[in-house]
Amino acid sequence: QLRDNSMDTPLTFEQKQWIYTSRPTGQVGRENYTLKTQALSIEDLPANHLIIEAKFVSVDPFMRIQQSSKNTWSAPHPLNIPQRGESVGRVVASNVADGSIQVGDWVLAAIGWQSHAKIHRSEVTRKISSADTISPSTALGVLGMPGRTAFFGLHEASPKAGEVVLVSGAAGAVGSIVVQLAKFQGCRVYGIAGSKAKCDMLVQEYGLDGALNYKDYNDSAEEIGKALQALTGGAGIDVYFDNTGGSISDAVYPIISKRARIILCGQISQYNSGLDKPEQGPRFGHHILYQRATIQGILASDYNHRTDEMLKILEPFVAQGKLKFTETFKDGFDALPDALGALFT
Repeated sequence: QLRDNSMDTPLTFEQKQWIYTSRPTGQVGRENYTLKTQALSIEDLPANHLIIEAKFVSVDPFMRIQQSSKNTWSAPHPLNIPQRGESVGRVVASNVADGSIQVGDWVLAAIGWQSHAKIHRSEVTRKISSADTISPSTALGVLGMPGRTAFFGLHEASPKAGEVVLVSGAAGAVGSIVVQLAKFQGCRVYGIAGSKAKCDMLVQEYGLDGALNYKDYNDSAEEIGKALQALTGGAGIDVYFDNTGGSISDAVYPIISKRARIILCGQISQYNSGLDKPEQGPRFGHHILYQRATIQGILASDYNHRTDEMLKILEPFVAQGKLKFTETFKDGFDALPDALGALFT
């Protein structure tokens, strides 16, 4: 099914690409990219290839990590190629012989920042079978990489009913899922976020036991720590799901409980200026020793092969409205570099 005449599919698309052309030394922005436009023809589409028209393109904090000049979990993002990332789109042309991917299907694929992309069928991450009942955009959020990170990251910590779970970046794409899953498991859950509105949402809509606006404490670990102890009634932290690092985490380590489990998911406070030359933080090793705590780093990609396991649990929660989520949309392909930069302001 090369094309669907009922959709008035053109023979040639205008393909836009944001090419990553220079490494940021601080705030990432439009100056680190070049917009390229070219024609993309559907004629002579090779066997088992398809063309995707991106409808939702993801911007994620991890993109800034990969812009470091040093190796992280992988080599630095190469220059002069489209910015890597995932997109959800519609298939606008298909030459997949067995008909398993047809024109009009919704798919998730790591095509990067491209308005249209010609790919082999093996490059499709998955078809989105629930697109008729759940917005396909959720494949980039609650039912995608952030959901997978939250689901398996919290699982690694093995929280038990009645334990105290603290989540930094609690209103973010990952943190907002973690806090709800922890509540489902009967934990006392507290969140740290960057505004009163976010804290109110966490308590009033997501049912947290309390939330703290870290911006009220002038980046002082000592003051944040005191506020956390007041918030929790002096309870130690059994599980700390860390999305931020920095002074927030400096405040948490001294108040962890015996056998605490610390999940390092992100260090967003360091992404703009601390990737190549990390800030020197307080020494916390003695707190880990005294409390016999464990620290584990997690990456969403470690659980790619278990996505179906996550979807089996979370997709019904989303369909039933049990698992709440928010999405932020910026309209227009041209807005992508600014949208990425906005994650760090």
